[in-house]
Amino acid sequence: MAADHLDTTPDAEATRAFAALRGPLLAVGYRLTGSVADAEDAVQETWLRWAGLAEADRREIRDLRAWCTTVLSRICLDRLRSATARRERYVGEWLPEPIVTPLGAPRPDDPLDTVVRDDSVRMAAMVVLDTLTPQQRVAFVLHDAFDVPFDEIADILGCSTAAARQHASRGRRAVADASPPPREPLEHQQEVLGRLVTALASGDVRAVAELLHPDIRLVGDSDGRGRTARRVVTGIDKVARFLVGVVASYRPGALATARPVLVNGDLGFHVPAEPGGGRYRDLDEHVQAVAVHDGRIVAIYDVVNPDKLTRVPR
Repeated sequence: MAADHLDTTPDAEATRAFAALRGPLLAVGYRLTGSVADAEDAVQETWLRWAGLAEADRREIRDLRAWCTTVLSRICLDRLRSATARRERYVGEWLPEPIVTPLGAPRPDDPLDTVVRDDSVRMAAMVVLDTLTPQQRVAFVLHDAFDVPFDEIADILGCSTAAARQHASRGRRAVADASPPPREPLEHQQEVLGRLVTALASGDVRAVAELLHPDIRLVGDSDGRGRTARRVVTGIDKVARFLVGVVASYRPGALATARPVLVNGDLGFHVPAEPGGGRYRDLDEHVQAVAVHDGRIVAIYDVVNPDKLTRVPR
């Protein structure tokens, strides 16, 4: 038993080699699943499968990154298919799990901080990926973002190489058709969101409306477990009145504890839960991602489902 254990336990150098891949693998897993929890679980499962190999089998792996990406992608494909089934029972809209990181200097020791530097994991971009089928998403992300060859993608999907190319092509077209605007500099985002906070605090619908882009969309995600928009709200007037009305339903000062954070690399807010009282509603915990385009807010993503807020640094 002891000999077998020694034969299947990676040495320190091999363990460090896998640890160096944790950030890149998390990036793959998150883009494939839209879930931090699923991405972390997939990375851990990949580690367990690799560590469970005999030492001789591990030595035969010429490209550890490619091997791990393939294994992780198969795991994520299973989770994607499971998520598709869960969404049929989901109450309201579905958003990716937000990656919340603090404002300030990057933290190189945090793999998630590395992940969100890529524009492709912005909330607006992740929402587009959610419109793809699992096969399209895997083929498009692996090939276009991580340069995985189509023959390997075909092996992951269990299809021909030609079919894998077709899945990626369809995903690419869908993403191009719904491509979100480029990320604006953080200082521009801060200026716009600062004005929004001021306008909401004053209850000025017109001032709020002036900050909204004609294509504004507000998407809430609660699974019926918190207060937010049950359906997508579109149009300047509707979104402005919705925002002002929601703020007025909470007790005065309830939003004072909200703090600016980075949500998938863009400026947003973390709003802690606060009790109501009297005629005022209780305030649920929220994470709100905001997309700014041409100096105006083009999208607000409001995540209230507590299952998607378990990794928020508080």
